[in-house]
Amino acid sequence: MIRTAGIFVLSFLIVMPLCYSQDSITERKTKKIKILPVPALGYSPETKFYFGAVALFQMNFYQDSLTRTSNAKVELNYTMRKQFIAEAEWNYFFKEEKWFTNGILHFSKFPDLYYGIGPNTINTNELNYQSNRAKIDLNLLRQVSKGHFLGGGLKYVDYWDVASLTDMIIPFQELIDARALGLQLQYLIDKRNSILTPTNGYYMRFYNAELSTANGVYAQFSLDLRKYHTLGKKKNHTFSGRAYTVLNTSNAPFFDIALLGGDKLVRGYYFGRFRDLSLSTVQMEYRYTLYKWFGLSGFAGISTLYHNTETFGTYIRPNAGVGLRIKVDKNENTNLRFDYAIGNDGQSGFYVSFGESF
Repeated sequence: MIRTAGIFVLSFLIVMPLCYSQDSITERKTKKIKILPVPALGYSPETKFYFGAVALFQMNFYQDSLTRTSNAKVELNYTMRKQFIAEAEWNYFFKEEKWFTNGILHFSKFPDLYYGIGPNTINTNELNYQSNRAKIDLNLLRQVSKGHFLGGGLKYVDYWDVASLTDMIIPFQELIDARALGLQLQYLIDKRNSILTPTNGYYMRFYNAELSTANGVYAQFSLDLRKYHTLGKKKNHTFSGRAYTVLNTSNAPFFDIALLGGDKLVRGYYFGRFRDLSLSTVQMEYRYTLYKWFGLSGFAGISTLYHNTETFGTYIRPNAGVGLRIKVDKNENTNLRFDYAIGNDGQSGFYVSFGESF
């Protein structure tokens, strides 16, 4: 707890100058692309303390009322667990949002912990293992009506050089080199007023992929529902909610099944501490703008991992937390967030990231 508090204070001091300089960053309203380079400094259960650099891009080349601002992020990090992470991620609207593309390019050399598959692995010994990881996720969608998009793309995930970092032989037979490749289909409804920091509107994404591995073909389905509403005379009270479900068939490899945790889905758990074929979660968050560039948040949720419908709800995983928000771009309402969350069974996490969790 003391270490987490110290990391938070240091991160806060580093990003504070951005708040005072944001007018100079954002005052040129006609600028078509903005680049916000900042040091990456933070902490999460998976990486412990990490540092690096991140460049956040905000783009609006068309500057018409029908096209929302697009964004992209390029990030390089090194962690105290000797993990190296390089990632590029984007969400881009073409003119009048007739087309939309999003995707991720990821490479990491990642020592990690593994506890096996199942909703309750509390009594399982952890394994410290090493792997190289690559992910390519490319999507192109066509607008079929205002805010509605249909399309698909390509997904490729590769784990190689998987090996134990101790003298112990890997006790999990599924923990081997593997890769998955396939096509994916998406139907997207995006009525949010912002991608990074939404305050009004709603979002729905249905996803289906058919992927091939050395062990055969498996299917993956997910449904992501989000709703946002702002209240108050000053529009400084925002309520948001998310319901998310992902389902995998039994041939899915260990790295592509449902994982609990992380800064985007269920804060408060080590990402991958619990994993199984399927996950359902409901998350709620309240955000309050205390001052022009400074805000607070509180959030809570409930989740369940399960292998099939018969085991749905057998193990319930709650999470709750609080956070701070620092606005780094007032025109696009972009926040830098600091969150601390707890789960059960001794799980907790501290997170620093651009934009909201959902």
